[in-house]
Amino acid sequence: MSTRIDPLVDAAWLSRHLGDGDLVVVDATTLLDIPEEGPYTVGSGRPGYEEEHIPGAVFADLTTDFADTGASDPWTVPSSEKFAVHAGLLGIGEGKRVVAYDRSTGFWATRLRWHLRLEGFDDVAVLDGGLRAWKAAGGRVTSEPTPAPIAAAFQAHRRPELLRSTEEVARSLGDGRTLLVNVLDPATYRGDRHTYARDGHIPGSVNLPVSELLDPGTGGLRPAAELREVLDRAGLLDPGVRPVAYCGGGIAATGLVHALSLAGRDDAAVYDGSMTAWAADPSLPLVTGDSPDGDA
Repeated sequence: MSTRIDPLVDAAWLSRHLGDGDLVVVDATTLLDIPEEGPYTVGSGRPGYEEEHIPGAVFADLTTDFADTGASDPWTVPSSEKFAVHAGLLGIGEGKRVVAYDRSTGFWATRLRWHLRLEGFDDVAVLDGGLRAWKAAGGRVTSEPTPAPIAAAFQAHRRPELLRSTEEVARSLGDGRTLLVNVLDPATYRGDRHTYARDGHIPGSVNLPVSELLDPGTGGLRPAAELREVLDRAGLLDPGVRPVAYCGGGIAATGLVHALSLAGRDDAAVYDGSMTAWAADPSLPLVTGDSPDGDA
C-alpha cells in the first residue's frame, strides 16, 4: 500500500516517484488575462500542455470538464457526478495519488487539489513552483502525447463545509464566526482598480493578497515558518473563526486554502462565485477603502 502523499511536493520528490504506478500527474493550467482595467478573459491551457508537459502527465481542463459550463460564472463547481466522471477519465480513483501542477502561479493546481478534496479525495499534492521549478531542477518535458489512462472509478463524497455560495456568504456577514478573506491585490480590494461589475470588497473582509504567500525567488510557496507567520498575522489561525477565502472567481482563493492546510488547518472554505458573482448583484453590499469595514 502506498504512503499518503504530502500536500506539497518538490521537483526532487516527483522525479523519484514519476514512474510509480499509483501516481497520476495532472497539468491544470488555465490561461487568464487580467488587464489594468476591465474584465478578465479566460482560455484553455491545453495548447501549452500539448507543446510541453511533464512526461506521463494528463491534462485537466478547469474551464469545461471540471466546471459547470451552464453557470453564469466561469469555474463554477459542477455536480459531483460530472466531477467524478472526468476525474475517473484521468485515471484518478481509489488507490491513486495525484500531483497537480501548472505553468503559472500554482493556483490552478491548488484549485484542482481543493476540488478533489471537496469531493472527498485527499491523496493529492501540489508541485511546489509548478513546471518552472520542475524545469529549473533539470526535469524533462515532452510534447509526446500521453497515452489515454485507464479509467478509474472515482467515488465522490462532497464536503459541503469546504464550499460557500453567495447566499451563505451574505448570511454570514457580521456573525463573528466567519472570517472573510479577500486575496486580491490591495488596489482591487480598496476599489481603486475596476475589474468586476462593481468595485470594492465584501464588508468585514480582510485583505491578504495571495501573492504574499509566494517566494519571489523560486515562484513556489514561502517556507513553512514564514507562511505560518503571514497567516497568523492575518488572524487565520485563530480557532474561534472559520476562514472563507474569496478572490475574483474562486481560483486564487484556493491558494490561501492550500497554505492553511500546510499550516494544519483543513477547514477553510472557498466562496466559489467570489467577486464575479457578488459584484454582479447590486443588492449585495460592497465597501471601498483599506479597512474591512470600508474606512477609506
